[in-house]
Amino acid sequence: MCYDEKRLSEEAIALLKQLISIPSVSRDEQLAADCLQRYIEAQGMESCRKGNNIWCMSPGFDLHKPTLLLNSHIDTVKPVSGWLKDPFTPKLEGNGKLYGLGSNDAGASVVSLLQVFLTLCQSSQPYNLLFLASCEEEISGKGGLESVLPDLPPVDFAIVGEPTEMQPAIAEKGLMVIDVEAHGKSGHAARDEGDNAIYKVLDDIRWFRDFQFPKVSSLLGLVKMSVTVIHAGTQHNVVPDLCTFTVDVRSNECYSNEELFAIIKDHISCEPKARSFRLNSSHTPIDHPLVQRAVALGRKPFGSPTLSDQALMPFPSMKMGPGKSSRSHTADEFVFVNEIEEAIGLYLQLLDGTKI
Repeated sequence: MCYDEKRLSEEAIALLKQLISIPSVSRDEQLAADCLQRYIEAQGMESCRKGNNIWCMSPGFDLHKPTLLLNSHIDTVKPVSGWLKDPFTPKLEGNGKLYGLGSNDAGASVVSLLQVFLTLCQSSQPYNLLFLASCEEEISGKGGLESVLPDLPPVDFAIVGEPTEMQPAIAEKGLMVIDVEAHGKSGHAARDEGDNAIYKVLDDIRWFRDFQFPKVSSLLGLVKMSVTVIHAGTQHNVVPDLCTFTVDVRSNECYSNEELFAIIKDHISCEPKARSFRLNSSHTPIDHPLVQRAVALGRKPFGSPTLSDQALMPFPSMKMGPGKSSRSHTADEFVFVNEIEEAIGLYLQLLDGTKI
């Protein structure tokens, strides 16, 4: 089927400019959600809402068909201090760069997937379509995608819109944050007394630095552990009786977060506590029909080191969207207009008539 991709791109870019102009930092997305919901309903579609999550289903939704979810997020990080432009004023320059906070991560994906959803809803497809613009993705908040999953019909596959230069990420590292405590006994630093809690953590910190988990992923590589925060002491002449440190653990698909935690607990002497086990690594087999269709279109599957709402999806998914990951969370964030044009065309080629 032929599509007016130029018109679809113009619609997407106009909507993206509106979204950029509305501050939508995580947990403060109400006005952006309002804007998007008005736009969807103006297209003649019925929308559903929970908190600041907006979703809609294709007409004639048939539970006997498989369901394809198109998802991206409307929230942004806070603007960093290095912005030279107004982060909330969309500015399109002559070289085709559209500047604005959230333009690249992930506004371009939101508007591209929405235009593709609206377009494919006008024709008969061998699957149901479900579009979801979620909130709180940047903070992995429980009020985001996770909160609406029980309200959605069963999903068979998801396209997650994130800036990947339209290459398909079929695996993604998970995240587990661990807080570790060591307890000693306070005393005067000038005398041989007390039990220094800082000294108790040294061997464990060294272990986190040097240990390598034996299972290595062909897509995601090694599990990565980084000690990122440490706190101890109150003043120079008091032996500290407490030392705490934080470890950032990025898991591959070879281990669940629970498995990693059990191994860590067996190897260190201090007391670890995981903040959550919910953000596991994800992986979709390369022989999945949608992955193979992406390959046939010249796309190259890869493993992504960055976290997204894929981690919360209990069904197969593929992260793929316009823009470049390295621009995310940076000053003077931008997306190229032609990246949105390319994305809409590629999404339509990927999804029109496909089997999932």
